[in-house]
Amino acid sequence: MRHIAIVGSGPAGYYTAEAAGKQWGEDVRVDVFDSLPVPYGLIRTGVAPDHQSIKKVAMRYEKTALTDNVRFVGNVNVGTDVSIGELQDLYDAVILATGAPHDRTLGLDGEDLGNVFGSAAFVGWYNGHPQFAELDPDLSGRHAVVIGMGNVALDVARILSKTDSEFEGSDIVLHALEALASSKLETITILGRRGPHQIMMTPKELGELMHLKRASPFVAEADLPPEGDDAILEPGLRKSVTLLREFAAIPQSIRGETPITIEFDFYANPTAITGSANKVTGVEVERTTIEKGRAVGTGDSYIVPADLVVTCIGYRSSPIEGVPFDERAGHFANDEGRILPGLYCVGWAKRGPTGTIGTNRPDGYGVIELVAQDIGMGARKRGRDGFDALAEERGLDIVTFRDWQRIEEAENAAARDGSPREKFVDIDSMIAALR
Repeated sequence: MRHIAIVGSGPAGYYTAEAAGKQWGEDVRVDVFDSLPVPYGLIRTGVAPDHQSIKKVAMRYEKTALTDNVRFVGNVNVGTDVSIGELQDLYDAVILATGAPHDRTLGLDGEDLGNVFGSAAFVGWYNGHPQFAELDPDLSGRHAVVIGMGNVALDVARILSKTDSEFEGSDIVLHALEALASSKLETITILGRRGPHQIMMTPKELGELMHLKRASPFVAEADLPPEGDDAILEPGLRKSVTLLREFAAIPQSIRGETPITIEFDFYANPTAITGSANKVTGVEVERTTIEKGRAVGTGDSYIVPADLVVTCIGYRSSPIEGVPFDERAGHFANDEGRILPGLYCVGWAKRGPTGTIGTNRPDGYGVIELVAQDIGMGARKRGRDGFDALAEERGLDIVTFRDWQRIEEAENAAARDGSPREKFVDIDSMIAALR
């Protein structure tokens, strides 16, 4: 019998658990740990609340979670409640699937001013992550700046722009819905160091900006490269740039009909965040030009007004004591998934925040192939029984998958009209739902 511990219950974790079941059938026991009492990681707290179709992938993870040889071990913090070393003593393999839950920082003056947030925190706020539920951003100002040229930046801009009725069918949490309903924003500026040909935004997400009730996208014609240059782009990026050209072609008379403008400011490298009385008032940027694909400063600077700033520039994994960590890359130091004997990583914890949800499937299957090569028939470790004895000794309040289903039932029952659920936004409420 092989005993596997997976730390993290998001896509990488459950694809890895699925792969273990395919590899060994009944000859494996998999425990999937999470610090929260609820599973699914970024599916629950990272995917935009108005993208419910993407969240349906959780049904696949549920199928894996309900198999006899896989167990969800929620409400257990690996690193404080139990150490990596202790898990290694109990399990044949420990696989870190912790994702990348922390924001990369800009490293600029003013980044610690009030109403400046990283996207992990801001997205966690409107998705009800217990760590960020009390963020309380001030939306009473007129100008927001979103720094970044990926889909997360689009998510933030779109959520800030929507009307109450446009959130029907979403699972945005109530505190965020109420705050957004009283928002006074008039402009949302999306800042990018490089140009339209270097964006990481996909056509579907860009296209959604064309259908907002109270917001219109705007791109300056002068920021667009010659149209003939689009021919060299890969098809997806070419479609995205075509949408940017459509944004630029929207007449001013039509844009003037909506109270919010989403402005794309290309060739704009943030150099400082400005403010007074500990509150952000603007973002200082330097105009750039592109040389061999890189943004190079021109020396020309200006200020973009900002009453709210959200940085969407990437994520970092959380270091764990005793585990080698690559500080520069922001993930665990590893060789194709191997960290140390018996210790592995997968997903964003392995490669950084790249790829889609589906990218984690081959990643999970790949790490299990490595584990199979390394552990053979297993080393007769205690696995689940040993952990349960340790948990009882330490008084850990473990939440199982069946427990999670009861929490889920309570969230579904509390849903407001037009929403699939009303999430609990603190751990005490989640645990109370089990009582």
